[in-house]
Amino acid sequence: MAKHKILVARAVFPEIIALLEQHFEVEHNQADEPWSRDQLMQKIRDKAGAFTTGGERIDAPLLDSASQLKICANMAVGYNNFDVPAMTQRRVLATNTPDVLTETTADFGFALVMSIARRMAESEHYLRAGKWDRWRYDMFAGSDVHGSTLGILGMGRIGQGIARRGAHGFGMNVIYHNRSRLTPELEAQCKARYVGKQELLQTADHLVLVLPYSAESHHTIGAAELALMKPTANLINLARGGIVDDAALAQALRDRRIAGAALDVYEGEPKLNPALLTVPNVVLTPHIASATVPTRMAMAKLAADNLIGFLVHGKPLTPLNPEVLV
Repeated sequence: MAKHKILVARAVFPEIIALLEQHFEVEHNQADEPWSRDQLMQKIRDKAGAFTTGGERIDAPLLDSASQLKICANMAVGYNNFDVPAMTQRRVLATNTPDVLTETTADFGFALVMSIARRMAESEHYLRAGKWDRWRYDMFAGSDVHGSTLGILGMGRIGQGIARRGAHGFGMNVIYHNRSRLTPELEAQCKARYVGKQELLQTADHLVLVLPYSAESHHTIGAAELALMKPTANLINLARGGIVDDAALAQALRDRRIAGAALDVYEGEPKLNPALLTVPNVVLTPHIASATVPTRMAMAKLAADNLIGFLVHGKPLTPLNPEVLV
């Protein structure tokens, strides 16, 4: 029987390509060339499956030009590059990679908390520029993490992981806001207290954003929300670009309305608001919260297993729209 054709849109581990080639006719992009929208549409046109990495927009126009497409497997837990209703309407399965990156991403989230609280990036730039010539009592004096109040907006698996690190490792007072409240058992595990959004903004010393992006969550944090935060507070975003109004954040940092920010995601990434590059009180990383070799391998393997599970065995592992399987 002829093998299904699949497209791997970005470079991935060679072992993953080899695994997929055992089951499919694979067109890959190991050169990691940037494809235009038209190129992607042309390449996916005759494919039964696609391995995507979050940057490839799968929407109605693309789906209408790819009549043979049956599944798109995202190598990411987020899937705002997928128009899931359009995929469901056309009976194209969408999958993502939950769970395998939770702890690694929570580690990185807490690293961002530490780095902005203790002004690590700012002080490193100062040192590298050759400006350090003597010690001062107030030189890069930051804020404490231990014993402070950790606020979490979005309390899914990653948010819970950050809460556990803060409460159990650093004795932090953890508060959170979420669309739905956790069970008492989960709240006890995280030592976390549910509060309203306004109280969260006004009370947190370190506010971590871990909510999914959607039209409803666009600019959840804008000028009005930043104005509610303490002038000594730090904002940390490792969720998705667009949740924060980056222009408003840059202005708040410039005006010292908040102490600092640490960002791993941006509006319109890989581009970012140039104003963020002109303020010193910000830590900037290029969307690397899940970037350890074991975790990225696990993500790639799960995306590949979703393609194999569905196209070969009819049983995907982590479907986002399982109704198309009925």
